[in-house]
Amino acid sequence: MNKTKSRNVIFSILKYAVVLTLTFSMLIPFVWMLSASFKTNLEVFAFPIQWIPEVFHFENYSNIWEIANYPRMFLNTVKLTAIITGLQVLTSTLAAYAFSKIKFPERDLLFLLYLATMMVPYQVVMIPQFSIIRNMGLSNTHMALILIQAFTPMGVFLIKQFYDGIPNELIEAARIDGLNEFGIYSRIMLPLSKSAIVSLAILTITATWNDFLAPLIYISDSKLFTIQLGLRNLCSEYTAEYGQIMAASVMSVIPIFVLYCIFQRFFEEGMISGAVKG
Repeated sequence: MNKTKSRNVIFSILKYAVVLTLTFSMLIPFVWMLSASFKTNLEVFAFPIQWIPEVFHFENYSNIWEIANYPRMFLNTVKLTAIITGLQVLTSTLAAYAFSKIKFPERDLLFLLYLATMMVPYQVVMIPQFSIIRNMGLSNTHMALILIQAFTPMGVFLIKQFYDGIPNELIEAARIDGLNEFGIYSRIMLPLSKSAIVSLAILTITATWNDFLAPLIYISDSKLFTIQLGLRNLCSEYTAEYGQIMAASVMSVIPIFVLYCIFQRFFEEGMISGAVKG
């Protein structure tokens, strides 16, 4: 018995040691980025690394705010993130309700075909998609980014898994009481799926906020740049000012970090409740 308990203790120590090591290894780049944002160029590349600068250069933040027109890029990113997230939540919850609670011919086959689009790499559809957007006259507009990201198979799958856990008897009782399908969706399904919706919203916000490839393809006007596209522009125009580039990177990470801290509980609940059920 003592040997078994000793083995369990040793196993627990090793397990937590591995977890802590992996955690610190993932945090080191972010700590270095934060430290570098307060340094000059010479200090950024000094070796060994001085994690705490002798002099904090706060002007890196004020300079990047003016040089890169950061407020406009920030507002563009917030605008796109808010609109795309709202559309994805709306389309995903509506489609998930239809696939989960409404019976229609070939429903399961259609759902499988819809999920199969997740297996197609974006590089395969990138050129045809760009041709369609260009023919619609939407090149170099935010509307192009909104249209191509308004739907998400992953979001439909996540919400449908949650809806599958809601008893069908509850839906049938609502129908007997005279509630139509949209009423069931808005009055019953949405209130019961807040945690799953928050999970989808956080995933969408993170993906849209950090998206670089789509804005790079469709946006060429600097007035329409997002934060990630602006960072790329900084790397090409101000390659010598790495402290300022790190300052801009820190400012781009903060909103997502704060958002996750606020909604962490709902995110974890949604991911657990949206897991595949046997």
